Amino acid sequence: MEKKRFTRTAIACALMALAGAAQADVSQRVEALLRQMTLDEKVGQLNQLSGKDFSTGPGSGKVRDIERDIRDGRIGSMLNIRGAAETRRVQALALQSRLHIPLLFGLDVIHGYRTVFPVPLGEAASWDLDAIEESARIAAREASAAGVHWTFAPMVDIGRDPRWGRVMEGAGEDTYLGSRIAAARVRGFQGTKLGGLESVMATAKHFAGYGAALAGRDYNAVDMSEHQLYETYLPPFKAAADAGVATFMNSFNTLNGIPATGNAMLQRDILKGRWGFKGFVVSDWGSVREMVVHGYANDLPDAAAKAITAGSDMDMESSAYASSLANLVRSGRVDVKFVDDAVRRVLTKKFELGLFDDPYRFSDPAREKAALADPRHRAAARRIAAESMVLLKNDGGALPLRKDARSIAVIGPLADARRDLEGGWIVDSNAATMASLVDAVRTHAGPGTRVAYAAGCDVACRGTDGFAAALDLARAADVVVLAVGESWDMSGEAKSRADIGLPGRQAELFDALKAIGKTPVVVIMAGRPLIFENVAQGANAILYAWHPGSEGGNAIADVLFGDVNPSAKLPMTFPRNMGQIPIGYQQYQTGRPVLDNGNSVYRSAYIDSPNTPRYAFGHGLSYTTFAYGDLRLSSTRMTPDGKITLQFTLTNSGRVAGAEVVQFYLRDPVASVVRPVKELKGFQRIALKPGEHRTVSFTVDRDTLSFFDRKLAWGAEPGTFELMVGSASDDIRLRQTIELTGP
Repeated sequence: MEKKRFTRTAIACALMALAGAAQADVSQRVEALLRQMTLDEKVGQLNQLSGKDFSTGPGSGKVRDIERDIRDGRIGSMLNIRGAAETRRVQALALQSRLHIPLLFGLDVIHGYRTVFPVPLGEAASWDLDAIEESARIAAREASAAGVHWTFAPMVDIGRDPRWGRVMEGAGEDTYLGSRIAAARVRGFQGTKLGGLESVMATAKHFAGYGAALAGRDYNAVDMSEHQLYETYLPPFKAAADAGVATFMNSFNTLNGIPATGNAMLQRDILKGRWGFKGFVVSDWGSVREMVVHGYANDLPDAAAKAITAGSDMDMESSAYASSLANLVRSGRVDVKFVDDAVRRVLTKKFELGLFDDPYRFSDPAREKAALADPRHRAAARRIAAESMVLLKNDGGALPLRKDARSIAVIGPLADARRDLEGGWIVDSNAATMASLVDAVRTHAGPGTRVAYAAGCDVACRGTDGFAAALDLARAADVVVLAVGESWDMSGEAKSRADIGLPGRQAELFDALKAIGKTPVVVIMAGRPLIFENVAQGANAILYAWHPGSEGGNAIADVLFGDVNPSAKLPMTFPRNMGQIPIGYQQYQTGRPVLDNGNSVYRSAYIDSPNTPRYAFGHGLSYTTFAYGDLRLSSTRMTPDGKITLQFTLTNSGRVAGAEVVQFYLRDPVASVVRPVKELKGFQRIALKPGEHRTVSFTVDRDTLSFFDRKLAWGAEPGTFELMVGSASDDIRLRQTIELTGP
């Protein structure tokens, strides 16, 4: 046994030594190359332009200038160029430069390349880290085969205002869940190490605070305390960094008056200083130039000086570095050490990707053809889409649908949608290959079932002219399915909405169906939480499908007919009305809380609305039921260096197999800084057969109980803590109190 242990240790040490040697070799090669570079060549590595600039066509001066700049080594990276043939062609231009430094090709591969998965917020609803990692891995496999080296994902911004359109691109409102998902997506995109032929570099974006834009309006200013920044918005970025993310992208917004692109506190002090991040930082599109518009920089050269000094390594699309940086160094305005540091970081990633050894290694037409046609990818998209759909309501067992129904009317502006199933940020999909919801219902229903379809209105639904035909179909049907929600371009970047109700008169279509005695099963497709009070109150069943991707139509039908038992849980709180926004489960106790029965007027409450949301964070139903019981702790007292194990029994108390996402919450009722009334500290997704039970365990240690104090120091304070386990943030089934003793 000792000999085996020694052998394993020796092997581990040898592997570590090889990794260290490889990294040392990269460092030596980077330094050797850096010594050969002129200042202009160094600046070129920090300049990124879009391949869309090639679209002006052969013979234009713009095309010739870009190609000349690539051949002269004045461009380090191109974005929006894809395909094995095209990336090979453009890479060949770079290899004509004096030092033959290859280009990096970057692309927004947000939730799939050719195979489209649910929008990231929808995927987050699965709470399935393995599935989320798998979807990123498939996206990386397809993108890398098309010559792409680098994706600008994952977006790890915490989003607590559903008016902000980019909530669709993140993981929701919770810091703990967002951190776990950030790490999973990084692992999926990058694999075990950079340089694998089926991996791409990931980007943690947008650093930092972008998700807290005032009024939910994209690109707007952000103003928050440092405590809020450290407690809520930075942890997912730290998780991405710890997972080895290759790059960071800074954000468009100002943070407490300083544009993030020029914020040295974020980029130099925190990211590259305290966190020791070794990758590089790329600006968001034009954000260096936009510091002039913000009123933070006088002109483009001033913006370039402030960005590079603050730690922004690569300039995306501003051309600020290309036009100004060399002269800023020569004039003494910018220390060359900042340029060298940035270039060193960029070159390191190019070496790690293996591009200096084989610049065309990712541009393989045969591999591209095979990867984009792999049927396993569509199968995974269908499975993950179904796992992401949240059953919000199911009164009276309205779902699942019977496959032997005589007739089904599928109605609504999204009933026959294809492109809208995919959501925003699509790269290479073909909607013609997709099944709409109507198509999928026809496939799933029994041979004797008649399936009819009427739109009622388009997604904008400005009029009711089509309602009559839809109502006629509904009258003749045994079952009515109503598909409503957002079109693909109603959420995403620059898609903030002041009113997040169902678009146009869609809600009236539901009311019209109710009025003729046909209560429909409602399917809602969207990239964000919507407000739909009449539907929430009047429907018997509501399935929130998000924008579910390439296999979305089939996946919705899988859930509607019970082929898949829904298990997803909400990653964002759904408000009842606009006045409640922003709203989330992590509320802070006030001096006059809502539950203070001693005073019914002077309390922190609305006079015209409940404080509670329509659907809480973590909510999601199943076709079966789960019982929680037999809570037990290894101890109720814990020393600062100790641990406590919490255990309970989870039982599938229903009649069909299903999966439950059990959620572990904590409350610190008294602390030197007021703590939230509830914080997610753990979760597990557990599949059980009918009648099956399992012991579920969570470990509580000092880190579980820790928080940032008023001096931004991370630690735990002695006292009592409440442990809570449940099916949602508002559905706590088990509670117990523990005590952390003093040092």
